[in-house]
Amino acid sequence: MQQEAPSEAELRDQDIVELLRGGSVEAAFGRLLERYETKVYRLCCSLLRDTDQAQDAAQESLVRVWKALPKYDQRASLSTWIYTITRNRCLTAIERRRDLDSLSDPDVALAAEAAQATAPEGEQDHLALLREFVEALPERYRRVLTLFYYQEKSVAEVSHMLGVPEGTVKTNLHRARAALVERLRSAGLGDPQLWLERDE
Repeated sequence: MQQEAPSEAELRDQDIVELLRGGSVEAAFGRLLERYETKVYRLCCSLLRDTDQAQDAAQESLVRVWKALPKYDQRASLSTWIYTITRNRCLTAIERRRDLDSLSDPDVALAAEAAQATAPEGEQDHLALLREFVEALPERYRRVLTLFYYQEKSVAEVSHMLGVPEGTVKTNLHRARAALVERLRSAGLGDPQLWLERDE
């Protein structure tokens, strides 16, 4: 039976895996930090929407990665393994704050309408207004938009980081864009497609 070719992610992190195989855990973690520290923090920012909480979650995630690194068994690519630990850490943080900081869909809609109503015409920077509309989207839409547009990740990378199928990422992107287009039209910002012109 022909062995499956290594994925791009596996090839990229082969140097770290080789260090682990050789028992050089500290050297492997040092290289892992250089490659993933910023990506872990950005994923935490996307999931938690709070820079302080994201910093805490990123640090805790990396500590967990450090502790578990000697037991990494390569059943998943290293990046998938790291992002899974990070997502789980963020989901725990979200669960803890849910009673204090949960928003129902109607609340999100009201927040978006309030942002639109209080923006002085011709005065507020359009990019800042667009960011407000993005922040008001339901979480599943905001995550993919933030990673795809603001952090310029590909659909495949967003799928990888969030642990969802590429089809789900594309569906959520299309629905999020449709919601934003409606908000932008309501705010009188001209052709909404100019704001969302990046190809998938």
